[in-house]
Amino acid sequence: MQIRPINELVKKQLAKWKLSRKFEKQIRIFEVDPSHTSLNTEKLEPKSVGLYSFRIDKKYRAMFRIRDGIAEIVHITKHYQQ
Repeated sequence: MQIRPINELVKKQLAKWKLSRKFEKQIRIFEVDPSHTSLNTEKLEPKSVGLYSFRIDKKYRAMFRIRDGIAEIVHITKHYQQ
């Protein structure tokens, strides 16, 4: 899947949490197969908003939306599974 250039907010979040290398690895997988099992891609609630996320590592996820068939990473979040 094609991905829009990463915005400055996302770059700052990746640098802050030292996730750049892990993120780049996951992006390469995402470009080839967005539903790859290691990404654990999921559609977020409420589903009508059209936001998705994929796993960067056990603690962080990348939130994205798809516009015109192109993914746009909009935010990096902490993900706590309970």
